[in-house]
Amino acid sequence: MNAVIRTGGKEYYVKENDVIYVEKLNVEPGQKVTLDEVLMLDSEVGSPYVKGAKVVAKVEKHGKGKKIRIFTYVTKQRSTRKTQGHRQPYTKLVIEKISK
Repeated sequence: MNAVIRTGGKEYYVKENDVIYVEKLNVEPGQKVTLDEVLMLDSEVGSPYVKGAKVVAKVEKHGKGKKIRIFTYVTKQRSTRKTQGHRQPYTKLVIEKISK
């Protein structure tokens, strides 16, 4: 079974046993989380969600993504330089079951 789910403001195309990285969830590692914002299930499209459909996933771990560097530079008279970094927190999920 295939599904399109929404979590953390993003949409993910998932199948059973897939591993996905989503925005950080407040769930302890090892616990299961139920995602009920299913936008599409196989060929059935919801409006906005498919009624009764849910995806069960297991939380593997929490972590931080790769560091990105942000550099801002303004030329001419107002010569300014600013360097900033960011590491996005994530949650690693393993999709266990997709059901309707």
